[in-house]
Amino acid sequence: MKITASMVSELRTKTGAGMMDCKKALAEADGNMEEAVDILRKKGLSAAAKKADRAAAEGLVAGVAEGRCGVLVEVNAETDFVAKNANFQAFTNGVAAVVLSSRPADLDALKAQPFPGTGRTIAEEQTHQVATIGENINLRRFVCFETSQGVVSCYIHGVGKIGVLVELETSAENDDRVANLGRNLAMHIAAANPPYLCREDVPAEVVEKEKEIMRVKAIDSGKPENIVEKIITGQINKYFGEVCLLEQAYVIDPDLTVTKVVSNLGKEIGADVRLTRFARFQLGEGVEKRSDDFAAEVASMTK
Repeated sequence: MKITASMVSELRTKTGAGMMDCKKALAEADGNMEEAVDILRKKGLSAAAKKADRAAAEGLVAGVAEGRCGVLVEVNAETDFVAKNANFQAFTNGVAAVVLSSRPADLDALKAQPFPGTGRTIAEEQTHQVATIGENINLRRFVCFETSQGVVSCYIHGVGKIGVLVELETSAENDDRVANLGRNLAMHIAAANPPYLCREDVPAEVVEKEKEIMRVKAIDSGKPENIVEKIITGQINKYFGEVCLLEQAYVIDPDLTVTKVVSNLGKEIGADVRLTRFARFQLGEGVEKRSDDFAAEVASMTK
């Protein structure tokens, strides 16, 4: 059967595969469109399997917030070039939209959800993107906040390098000033990177380790033993001010702590406002990145 340009174009639209791959698949399927789709999907699965063990630490963090609910997702790829790819961006944003609408329990549940407008699950669409883009793609993690009364704000820094969610509980959830503070707090978190919300969240073993370091330093510097504990008390409070969000100096107005800023808003709008939780995703954190010499790799391909 003669393979026409319109058939190749139709198959390419259906699958996103390259033109020559579509032409070969149609020839192999003797013009049967559905069989050609299956052939390409099978080849895509094969290509994805070959790429699955390649390090993926670049990509995008995407997020979206609507009223009382907000989400962050991180999708990784092998190179930062992919973050500029329109298909990859659409996939990442599409995953975020699915998380917001379906509230999946975990990654497995998320991957089983249908990906909008494709007839494929998210797992199948991920495989399709691997075959189309030509890099390993990993749906790494997501978080979803939903409050019964309040606002969830989202901030994405740069081109998807850092994403932050902030949850504020308040009865004045329709006041724009609450949403504005939520976004400003998210920007603060992106910059200050606090590990904890409050001092009660800091593990006891971490506190004791810090105190021991402070004690040794104080003794080694010749401080009298009778004032060492007072020194430690002052220094541990300073430590909490550095690592606990509520005790940090607010980046927009360093004369105020985050707690004071939230409290002041509550007084201004006449309603209690509480910063209850936050999440911060930094692209590729904790993932071993490739150390390949990219120029050498390209040169080797031309030999």
